[in-house]
Amino acid sequence: MTGSWTMPDTAHALRRPTAADDKYSRGVLGMRTGSEAYPGAAVLGVEAAWRTGLGMVRYLGPSQPTALVLARRPETVAADGRVQAWVIGSGTDAAARGPAESEALRALLSDTDPVVVDAGALDLAAEATAPRILTPHEREHARLRRALGLPAAGGDRLAAALETAEATGAVVLLKGSATVVAAPGGWATTVESGSPWLATAGTGDVLAGAIGALVAGGVADGRTTDAASLAAIAASGAWLHGRAARLATAALGPAGGPITALDVAAALPRAVGEVLARA
Repeated sequence: MTGSWTMPDTAHALRRPTAADDKYSRGVLGMRTGSEAYPGAAVLGVEAAWRTGLGMVRYLGPSQPTALVLARRPETVAADGRVQAWVIGSGTDAAARGPAESEALRALLSDTDPVVVDAGALDLAAEATAPRILTPHEREHARLRRALGLPAAGGDRLAAALETAEATGAVVLLKGSATVVAAPGGWATTVESGSPWLATAGTGDVLAGAIGALVAGGVADGRTTDAASLAAIAASGAWLHGRAARLATAALGPAGGPITALDVAAALPRAVGEVLARA
């Protein structure tokens, strides 16, 4: 895959539910995100996952973010159990992570369920074996490359993402005004559906939740979790995220205007609906 990701491409990652579906057949996503320092990240990611469309979200986290998640989305299940994919790391800091949490994250990363790895869990990405989608921004990507012993990335972001993907054996989604998605083996694309208004706190947490929902739904639907398939799902999540941002800013008037991360999450159902309507 080369070139820019499109709405028809995104349609392949979505499925309209049928009368035969239940919450498990639509996908169950587990989330270990947020912290006492950054509890809002958990709320944003969980909100985005629900609004992208799936059967259940299980949230496992500290007491404060758990309370906030349940206050905002009481349908969330705050107990461990069956899941089909994970999102980890959003709103966390590796330097503040305790041994028990590190052990729990490493267990997920060595299992067979696919994992979206964000922010404070990226330091564990290189040693993992589970199918993974890594979602760094530029500074996180630079830190990851240093830890891997790779040279500083030059101006070719796509080439750098491909190199990191090969070194980690994971899909790399490098966030930016043009988001780059790369997989081991040379699969790569760019996603340019977004808006400059996305450059605001919390939108990365929304992106991780949206991608996680699509991964869980894909697993529930029997799709493979090879690198190219996960890369396509990651690109689709980024496309929906960008489209939701455009919808949110357009709702403010012909000239658009500033939006928040929660505005982007709130616009995700409309973005999903647009894609399904044209599929």
